[in-house]
Amino acid sequence: MKERKMPGRGRVLLETLDTTTGVQIPYYFRCPISLELMSDPVTVCTGQTYDRSSIESWIATGNTTCPVTRAPLVDFTLIPNHTLRRLIQDWCVANRSSGVERIPTPKQPADPTIVRSLLSQATSATNPVQNRIVALRRLRGLARDSEKNRSVIGSTSLGLRESMVSILFSDSDSSMAKLRHESLAILSMFPLTESDSTAIAEDPSRMAYLTSLLFHSSIDVRINSAAVIESVVAGTRSPDLRSQICDSDDVFEGVVGLLTDPIASPRALKTGIKSLFALCLVKHHRHRAISAGAVPALIDRLAEFEKCDAERALATVELLCRVPVGCAAFGTHALTVAVLVRMILKVSERATEYAAGALLVLCSASETLQREAVAAGVLTQLLLLVQSDCTERAKRKAQMLLKLLRDSWPEDSFANSDDFRCSDVVPY
Repeated sequence: MKERKMPGRGRVLLETLDTTTGVQIPYYFRCPISLELMSDPVTVCTGQTYDRSSIESWIATGNTTCPVTRAPLVDFTLIPNHTLRRLIQDWCVANRSSGVERIPTPKQPADPTIVRSLLSQATSATNPVQNRIVALRRLRGLARDSEKNRSVIGSTSLGLRESMVSILFSDSDSSMAKLRHESLAILSMFPLTESDSTAIAEDPSRMAYLTSLLFHSSIDVRINSAAVIESVVAGTRSPDLRSQICDSDDVFEGVVGLLTDPIASPRALKTGIKSLFALCLVKHHRHRAISAGAVPALIDRLAEFEKCDAERALATVELLCRVPVGCAAFGTHALTVAVLVRMILKVSERATEYAAGALLVLCSASETLQREAVAAGVLTQLLLLVQSDCTERAKRKAQMLLKLLRDSWPEDSFANSDDFRCSDVVPY
């Protein structure tokens, strides 16, 4: 590592070697905040240049001074430093043989003025339908580019959600279908406010339309519809309205259909399980999920979910196990117990807690399932769980399950020895 003084400043800057490529990065290509190669250099009002993500984080945490000069930032405008970016890109290309990758040209953040203009074009009834569709597609493209763009576009002052809801549930003319589907796609990218959710949930015709889109020929339309339905359920506080949304076999069939689709994408699985979990929070409609085929969908797909989705899937399994018809359905699926045992201590603490909870319910209802759990190796898993750093709730469920299964352990197992005690169990 070499030290170099910045001319005229006397400040010591590090001109280090990139540990991944072994190439020395010029100090003026490094962000003064992160000390990493800048990918989107921007200049603040003091004349200093930083990487956009670093200075935005600096400002977002409440800092109002320039990190280098300590002078007050009287203007928070970030001006792209195109010259420096091109120099950095040229340097990356020159060092490509050493493994340095060229930084892509960053996309500029959404301008509120442009967003307002696009919204105006999209909502204007006098504007040709195709032009309105183009405006919505430009909006969707901007929203996809970055979280920053979504924050700007979703700003309540711009009225995006209200505009998209208005278009989505407007004219039912078939010529407007593509326009409505574009508005649905944008709406699925933003959480709904409570007032928007309530306005949709209170109108049976709106919910019926969203439900019908769950069976559309386009998988993207189906995914977007499920995402909006989940957002409506999550944003609705009224138990009666939530129950009204779930009082439909079709909505469960459509959501479960995303999980059972043979060519389901990761996004389809993520949206499907998120929506199913939200719907299953309404206890007296959980039987509809069972009738729609949620049991095989969950068990067969469980290994394919990413961490957060696996947690939701296991939470949904536990919820469904708590209703008699759900417990019976999971109990008759040949892989249920083996899959749940494998999930213990595999994904996360929450996933472990939900898996143990579901096994506790299932084994409490059937001695056959108790023997299956023992044969699947649940003893070892539960003993490791009790001694782990998992949540207290998970440990309590494990203790209760160990006590329940005590008579099913092999005679020579550790759990049947006098050294093992499960008497101290907190009721679940």
